[in-house]
Amino acid sequence: MSRILVVFGGRSHEHPISCLSAATVVDALITAGHDIVTVGITRQGRWSRQSVPQAKDTSLPHVNDDAPTATLARLKDGVHLLTFAHDDATVTSQEPVDVVFPVLHGIGGEDGTIQGLCDTLGVAYVGADVAASALGVDKVAMKQAFAARNLPQVAFVPVTKHQFATGQSGIITTIETTLDGPWFVKPACEGSSFGITRVTDASALADAISHAFTFGEKVIVEAAVTNARELEVGVIGYDDVTVTTPGEIVSAHTFYDFDAKYVTTSTLTIPADIPQDLATKIRSLATVAYRAIGCRGMARVDFFYTGTELYVNEINTIPGFTAHSMFPLLWAHEGWPFSQLVDRLVNDAQNAASAES
Repeated sequence: MSRILVVFGGRSHEHPISCLSAATVVDALITAGHDIVTVGITRQGRWSRQSVPQAKDTSLPHVNDDAPTATLARLKDGVHLLTFAHDDATVTSQEPVDVVFPVLHGIGGEDGTIQGLCDTLGVAYVGADVAASALGVDKVAMKQAFAARNLPQVAFVPVTKHQFATGQSGIITTIETTLDGPWFVKPACEGSSFGITRVTDASALADAISHAFTFGEKVIVEAAVTNARELEVGVIGYDDVTVTTPGEIVSAHTFYDFDAKYVTTSTLTIPADIPQDLATKIRSLATVAYRAIGCRGMARVDFFYTGTELYVNEINTIPGFTAHSMFPLLWAHEGWPFSQLVDRLVNDAQNAASAES
């Protein structure tokens, strides 16, 4: 039995989704026999010692800002979670930590930041390392890494805030002349479909890009793949990887936006109703994508399929772990119930840390 620190919440727009994921992860880890400690990161970035918040009615959960401050530190006898008194810096508890399980999505958790902290402290952690996390969360860097491996992708144009501010008309012209419309305009470093706009008229591109810039400094514009099926696989492993059979998402909306993911029920079909040769190709391309960013531990790889063309859409190094998320459901279909899956991820993290020390 190991003591696992589950970290959730965070500063990104995906804060509530992280809380939903953490609740199921904690339950699964307890079922697997692990001792659990939990830390919620507030929207301002403060670490706090608290239980995972639960969703109430139709409202999404968030980290309570009244809980005592906590921090992770290496002491002489190992890594510990230190909790402080509410009104001063007096340490009120000191709990040893064997493995950190980041259940964080987006900037401030999935981007290599907490992974770098764990590396600095020398504590094992579940999932991708600093470099792979940074590549995976940045859609521009991710797509460039995929291009280096000749993975099939939809055409795209990256845009920085400075480029747009100093040459808006030229950027719009480039998009119109190099990408067939309609277009998807996305913040480069956001997940859960935050900030995404589907644009059918070029006159609306500037507003959509400006909106996406409210979520970050980089934006990516992609040619929309019309009438495409959305197929996904789960991947786990380090040097040797295992890939699930593909599943399919049938969105309740025009595209798989935030509401379709977490509010309105979309249809998840596992396994996807596709030919075996297509399933084999998807699993092969997912392995290439996983290795293209140097991933380890786990990931979900997403695809578009038009009936004739197959495209790699993106990779998520900390996929959703809610009760309705594709990643755990794919592994359940493979015969790995949630408790066995998280136990495997923790054991892999410990083995990898031992091999590196």
